Amino acid sequence: MESASSRPIVVASGLGKIVPLAQDAPGTTLAILQEIELSIMPGEAVAVVGASGSGKSTLLGLLAGLDVPTSGRVELDGVDLFALDEDGRASLRKRVVGFVFQSFQLLPPLTALENVMLPLELSDDRNAAQKARAMLERVGLGERLRHYPKYLSGGEQQRVALARAFVVRPKLLFADEPTGNLDAATGAAVIDLLFELNAEAGTTLVLVTHDEALARRCDRIIRLSGGRLVNGAEKGL
Repeated sequence: MESASSRPIVVASGLGKIVPLAQDAPGTTLAILQEIELSIMPGEAVAVVGASGSGKSTLLGLLAGLDVPTSGRVELDGVDLFALDEDGRASLRKRVVGFVFQSFQLLPPLTALENVMLPLELSDDRNAAQKARAMLERVGLGERLRHYPKYLSGGEQQRVALARAFVVRPKLLFADEPTGNLDAATGAAVIDLLFELNAEAGTTLVLVTHDEALARRCDRIIRLSGGRLVNGAEKGL
């Protein structure tokens, strides 16, 4: 019997996404992704790169079940993602997946501590406050627990987002241009922290980026062009 560690945590087969091109031109479509074949092993750090409009963020959304493909299938942690309904996909994500976005996606009415506690509370974790506080201290924000997002710098907000993503110890982390809204120095510090936390937790990382230097820090680079995988997978590091 195949062990969980020896099988891919993500498998995409024949994955495609086609959308209507324009409301005033019925029947015209745009193929955003076509025939994507991809597997990612537990513990891998994989970068997805390509020009703007190549389908990077769409691919991430499909692999996470945030969007539904036109064709093909995705297995996430051994589960056929699109055999589940929307509630089932959300439940699987809650159990397996963490997210870090370019725009931070913090909830403005909640403090840093409350933002990090939220995914734990949704899982009925009785130690939510203690775990959230410890994770914020780990990312260097022990003095910012009671601050609301608007009183935090961009780098601090992304550190809160990292704390929120890792506090639930996800098997898989999806990061979509995590430094896109940060200056170079702040972005570099956030990326260093991301890789540190990822190594500590043994999390599988799928990182969408336009930054080739950042992509090379990953174990493997997947390149998209015109919605297709090109040139196979390149080794990072």
